[in-house]
Amino acid sequence: MSAARWTSVRVGLVAWIVSVLSMLVPGASAAAAPLRDSSVVRVVPPLPLGLPHGVTTTATPSLALRYVKMIPSYARQTGLACSACHFQFPHLTPFGRMFKLNGYTMTGLKMITSIGDSAKTLALSPIAPASMMIVTSLSHLGKALPGTQNDVATLPQQASLFLGAAIAPRVGVFSQFTYTAADGSFGIDNVDIRFANHLDLHGHDLLYGVTLHNNPTVQDVFNTSPAWGWPFVSSDVTPGPASAMIDGRLGQSVVGLGGYTLFNNTLYAEFTAYRTSLQGTAPPYDATASNVLRKVTPYWRLALTRDVGPGHLMVGSYGFDANMWSHGVAGATDRYTDVAADAQYETSVSKMPLMLLRASFTHERQRTTDAFLNGEAQYLRRNLDIVRANASFQPSLKHGFTVGLYTTTGTGDTLVYAPTPVTGSRAGVPNSTAFTGEYVYNAWQNVRFGAQYQFFTRFNGAASNYDGDGRRASDNNALYLYSWLVF
Repeated sequence: MSAARWTSVRVGLVAWIVSVLSMLVPGASAAAAPLRDSSVVRVVPPLPLGLPHGVTTTATPSLALRYVKMIPSYARQTGLACSACHFQFPHLTPFGRMFKLNGYTMTGLKMITSIGDSAKTLALSPIAPASMMIVTSLSHLGKALPGTQNDVATLPQQASLFLGAAIAPRVGVFSQFTYTAADGSFGIDNVDIRFANHLDLHGHDLLYGVTLHNNPTVQDVFNTSPAWGWPFVSSDVTPGPASAMIDGRLGQSVVGLGGYTLFNNTLYAEFTAYRTSLQGTAPPYDATASNVLRKVTPYWRLALTRDVGPGHLMVGSYGFDANMWSHGVAGATDRYTDVAADAQYETSVSKMPLMLLRASFTHERQRTTDAFLNGEAQYLRRNLDIVRANASFQPSLKHGFTVGLYTTTGTGDTLVYAPTPVTGSRAGVPNSTAFTGEYVYNAWQNVRFGAQYQFFTRFNGAASNYDGDGRRASDNNALYLYSWLVF
């Protein structure tokens, strides 16, 4: 069976399983009222996904996820505290996910409208939708990188300007512009523009929407996908193992237009198509461009969500099939087919302490024809498997403890994983295992101080002399101290 046919079979199988599961789930949540646009002030009943305990929402004219999704701009717009949409930022509560799926359009403000405008052709926020984020950090490696200084302090490691608001009755935007100390530049970061609406299908709610964004999985509402996965912030100094193409490697270099739907607050589905949209490179793209998608890259997402016991469970899958030129816009291409399965469980937001469990498995099938023909790869076809699992314990909104596991295994290739200092592999394999622990103290809901420690039991195939230059996996262990302010 060909690789393409096998991939399509797997995708179809996952879709069939999710469909069957959704039919097995009793029609719970059907009678609960969804978030909708409203022309009158009304109180929204608790959502089937569960509002935070004690939170009520009053809607005025329009009601309706690598850093913050419920930015302070949205808190000002809705009149709700950050904890309404986040267990601790940026992990979304069920209500926070609904806020995003409904296009960021819920508001508690008196909107600016046209006088006598019965058609509602204007609904503008009376306040500027701007927020800021500053991350400051100190990183210490087990052993300094060759020829470098250890204990790297940055102020800021990253600073972002967010513009997020409801911009029309059913249209909202999340946009991020970021300065990074590593390259001293300020530029476009994550962008997600949404339209959302509802249909009533024989007593069952169907939420549907359109998303226009620039980073695969930034549109996702679950904290198991790459754009919003834990750790939510990390050191720029620590060497990292091999990653899949879907793990942010196309971020800010593509534009995606997709449609999504949530049926009966239980079954979520999305399909998005991506094209290249390079920053700093004038179109049309030519031989000087790199990593250009040959045609449209399809992305899909399925998830079954359900209240289970004292909490909420999501089981899902996502993936894409990217065929791209590594150099220029002609000749042989490299193909990356990524299929992932993920799950998360969270105890009820109304109860303390909280337990959050997140896990994902990503399988990437690589066919690097261009690299093989140019002598940059030993084999034409390779596989890469990545497992992520973590658990968070939050005794209160102020404190949080998380432990996580990250493993990478893949096909050996002595050219792709060559023995070079620090980042190379003496064994020619990407196999790595890392454990991470983190403690966060939220002095306020938008002010965080954190301590994170990551240690490797193996890196690129070995525990000692993994790069052929004498470096040990434990030399990449990292202590990372940071402050994270959002205002």
